[in-house]
This record gives sequence, C-alpha cells and structure tokens, in this order.
Amino acid sequence: MVYYQIDPLDRTFAALADPTRRALLAQLQDRDGATVSELAKPFAMSLPAVMKHLDVLSDAGLIARSKVGRAVTCRLTAGPMEDAMQWLTRYQRFWTEQLDRLAAFVEDDACLPNPASPSTAGSMRRPKKSSRRGSIPKK
Repeated sequence: MVYYQIDPLDRTFAALADPTRRALLAQLQDRDGATVSELAKPFAMSLPAVMKHLDVLSDAGLIARSKVGRAVTCRLTAGPMEDAMQWLTRYQRFWTEQLDRLAAFVEDDACLPNPASPSTAGSMRRPKKSSRRGSIPKK
C-alpha cells in the first residue's frame, strides 16, 4: 500500500472546507473546551458522525482531545490556523500590490487626453446599422 505525505496546509484547508467542521470550531472558539456530546447537541446527526468530523479536525491539528474517564474534551489548537493565515497573508500582500498597481495605471490613463477623440466634441455615437445582426432568414 502506498502512503502519501499530505501537506499540513492542504489538510488544514480540507478540514475547513466543510461547514459542519467550521461550526464545530466556532463552538470551541467560544469555550475553553467542550465534550464531544456537548459539541454534537446542535447538529441533526448521530454522535459517530460528529466524531468523524472531529477526527478530521484532529488529524489536521486544529483541535486537541483529552480523555478523563469516559468524557473526551476537545480544545482548539492555534498552530495550523496560524500557518494558514501566514500563507493567506502572503497572497493578500501580492494581490494588494497588483491591484494597487492596476488602480494607479487606470487613474493615470484616465487623466491623459485621448488623441483619437477631439476634446471639444462630445461623445460621438456610431450610426445605426440598416439591418439586424446575424443572418437574414430566406423565405
């Protein structure tokens, strides 16, 4: 059997792609920790289904589990989210610079007079075509 190494960033984004998992993380954001049964209450799904979602979050490193007796408590872990934010910040800087350059270009270009159109004349309309566009059906 072949085992592939999955990039931690890929695992983080894959875990965050599901709305149920994002809702579970939102619940944990409001608390210091919560048991699996507390996390499962708002969802209309079975406890094993919620536990599968928690497995994905745990495999991605987004949550940490601890067991005391029969109760399993989940807590948020910040590491993978910080890595994802660093990745997103790099691209945010790149796109912000590109969009700023585009805006500066458009603003500079808008201020230059267009030599093709006279400055004293208003906008010129094109003459209407004599027939519709496309082929004319034969009778």
